[in-house]
Amino acid sequence: MLVCRSIDNRQWKTATLEETLTVWKLDLPEPLRRFFATTNAIENVLGVVRRVSRNVKHWRHGAMAKRWTGIGLVAAEKRFKRIKGHRHMPALVEALSRRAAKGIDQEECAG
Repeated sequence: MLVCRSIDNRQWKTATLEETLTVWKLDLPEPLRRFFATTNAIENVLGVVRRVSRNVKHWRHGAMAKRWTGIGLVAAEKRFKRIKGHRHMPALVEALSRRAAKGIDQEECAG
């Protein structure tokens, strides 16, 4: 997945739709498809990082931001639970390998 630095709302919705359709195109088992069809796991991690770093009032440089992000990720890791459908992860690895072998993810961001 490519991340664009500047992306407008319309492009964001299109990218989100394409990513959702990609989950379906991978033909994953149902538990993994349900897990990857939502952004709950990412939003949970970002929420913990925000909570951990909320008292920082003056960000001095990028290294400081990286350190606080790392601290937040370690704090979030303690709350991680097993992914529903974790036993199907080999199917995900196989599907991603097939997709990479076809060269489908070689698109560039419009920006």
